[in-house]
Amino acid sequence: MTEFVDKTLNMLEIGQKARVIQVKGQGSSRKRLLDMGMVPGTVLSVTKKAPLGDPVDFKLKGYNLSLRKQEAKMVIVEVMED
Repeated sequence: MTEFVDKTLNMLEIGQKARVIQVKGQGSSRKRLLDMGMVPGTVLSVTKKAPLGDPVDFKLKGYNLSLRKQEAKMVIVEVMED
């Protein structure tokens, strides 16, 4: 059975999968995230993190996307746990 726990994108660990619930924020930074594929319903996984944890690399919609922690904090996700 699969359980879901809401978190922000920056809280995920390498290998975790999640589904985007909401993108917070306003203006150009929110629009930029949406344009890059961070739309509600998108499933993604964390592929790697920089040594100091910033930026974080995600795999979504067939490509890799790197985000800084500040950007990742704007994305609310539900973690997909087995």
